Amino acid sequence: MSLNKTSFIELAIKNNVLQFGNFITKAGRESPYFFNLGSFNNGESLKALGQFYANKIIETNIKFDMLYGPAYKGIPLVTAIAISLAEQGINMPYCFNRKEIKDHGEGGVIVGASISGNVLIIDDVISAGTSINESNKLIRDNGGNPVGVFVAIDRLEKGPLGLTATEEVSKNLKLPVYSIIDLLDIIDYLDQSNNYLDELDKIKEFQKTYGIT
Repeated sequence: MSLNKTSFIELAIKNNVLQFGNFITKAGRESPYFFNLGSFNNGESLKALGQFYANKIIETNIKFDMLYGPAYKGIPLVTAIAISLAEQGINMPYCFNRKEIKDHGEGGVIVGASISGNVLIIDDVISAGTSINESNKLIRDNGGNPVGVFVAIDRLEKGPLGLTATEEVSKNLKLPVYSIIDLLDIIDYLDQSNNYLDELDKIKEFQKTYGIT
């Protein structure tokens, strides 16, 4: 595991973003861990989160012209990432959507830069892929070309078709999907630590039951 991934997992644990216990997922499964990016809720942790995303984007060498974040969790994400990229000499426009169309002032559903060119979709995690599908349509409807999706974590859980949510999105939309970490990275991290033996056993069993082989 790279130092970048290790550092991200440690940051997530420190900020209670990555929690261990008994949780019910959106799919109705009982999960021994929970990942809530909304707990990066102060300036220091949000700045660090933006840097991790920015580093991942740069690492992939993907060509893009702007960033888009879907409301609501995508709004602070895309803002923090744009700032982090600018600090590394990559000044990119960004925008996000409103949940409801504004009928006064500047109006419209898009806040920030006008959508154009190759667009990166920024989100926290892919569950059913609904948010990414909506983002893809909105970008195309406004003249942009989605070229990739970046999320914080890939849970690597199989869906009804035997594919993970990220694999289904990638296949259906023909877009590459990148994550800072995935469940196997978390397992590797816990495997190297003596502090999470019970949690490690439960997560391995969960991955064996619901995850990719």
